[in-house]
Amino acid sequence: MVVAAVFLACFLQPGSAAADDEYDKPPISYSQTDAVNTVSRLVDGLKSGTSHLRFNPDFGYLPSLLDALQVPVSSQMLVFSKTSLQRHRISPQTPRALYFSDNVYVGYCQNGEVLEISAADPQLGAVFYTLSQQEAAAPQIVRQSDNCMICHASSQLKQVPGHLVRSVFVDRAGLPVLSAGSHRITQSSPLEDRWGGWYVTGTHGAQKHLGNLVLPGGQQQIVPRDVDNSAGMNLAVLGDRFDASAYLTGHSDIVALMVLEHQAEGHNLIARAGYVTRQALHYQEALNRELGEPAGHVWDSTRTRIKNAGDALVEYLLFSGEAPLTDRIEGTSGFAADFAKHGPRDSHGRSLRDFDLERRMFKHPCSYLVDSPCFQALPVEVLNHVLGRLREVLSGKDQSKPFAHLTSADRHAVLEILRETHPAWSL
Repeated sequence: MVVAAVFLACFLQPGSAAADDEYDKPPISYSQTDAVNTVSRLVDGLKSGTSHLRFNPDFGYLPSLLDALQVPVSSQMLVFSKTSLQRHRISPQTPRALYFSDNVYVGYCQNGEVLEISAADPQLGAVFYTLSQQEAAAPQIVRQSDNCMICHASSQLKQVPGHLVRSVFVDRAGLPVLSAGSHRITQSSPLEDRWGGWYVTGTHGAQKHLGNLVLPGGQQQIVPRDVDNSAGMNLAVLGDRFDASAYLTGHSDIVALMVLEHQAEGHNLIARAGYVTRQALHYQEALNRELGEPAGHVWDSTRTRIKNAGDALVEYLLFSGEAPLTDRIEGTSGFAADFAKHGPRDSHGRSLRDFDLERRMFKHPCSYLVDSPCFQALPVEVLNHVLGRLREVLSGKDQSKPFAHLTSADRHAVLEILRETHPAWSL
């Protein structure tokens, strides 16, 4: 089994979004609703002249864009599978670079026509943009919609605009070997199934993965069950695999990859909880009018839809089903330190961003995404449900199987951190 990634994959096909897609109907009205997020604020700043982007002769607008969006260069990851908008420019010799922060993702190709940008929007979920790499007096970031929805609002995402990390074998040209299968990757995926089609720098002991692996044949090759990837393990540098000077750094950090996989699906589940709640309440309002019920009448079906979406989010936030680690993970780019220094800390100096990287990803098993604008902007009906369920689990009242991995010390530490640092905890 092997892993490659499909991320920010906007395949340009006209008329890709059907007019009757649920996300384009009220109450969401995705395409017709103005986005309000980190990228849209930069768009406004460029229009008003309060923000500026500088052109770099080697990298175009990439360094300036990352700086404007506060995306750390240490988050750089390199993917060489041809699985995105500018796939004709991607190969093992010319990998695509990805960068991210808590709320923004940026994709860069060598000699690419555009920079690909995605923002986690509190109301709309994932919102997609491009920035031309041609030097201009007034560079413009342009919102994209229909063309990106083929992959980014598919049935696998339950028609909620989001991000998809997928796994495939990759041949020497960078083409996916589709006959070998395809797999989605989240925090629950074993390391041995991850990162095919990615370059990976960092140490991980005896744990295996499929990063840095290029199959020698073409698309029609038969892939053996046990692929020898010993040459791709525990690499501090990527050597002569490609020209690292063509990128901002020579790293494709293993810790950044792990955080990306957690965060992408976390954003998806937060967006889905918001969509489901707003759609359920919208349907309930129409049903009450039609059946002559009072405006505030709540149907059991509404409660059930909100509960199911909220419960799935709670399990994910508390790392239910997370793949365990058996050896220490250590990156090469300094991403782990850059990531950990942000976010609130309690009076004991603890943060949800503190890494473990020996048994599991984080020391305190509750996602830092609870501090994100997207989480805090959830409709009050589902936000209160999620916070209530978190209290039940962390207090020890709920000892059910999905949370059996949480020790008493885990629950107590997370509860104390949230009490001191989370602005919505008192709701």
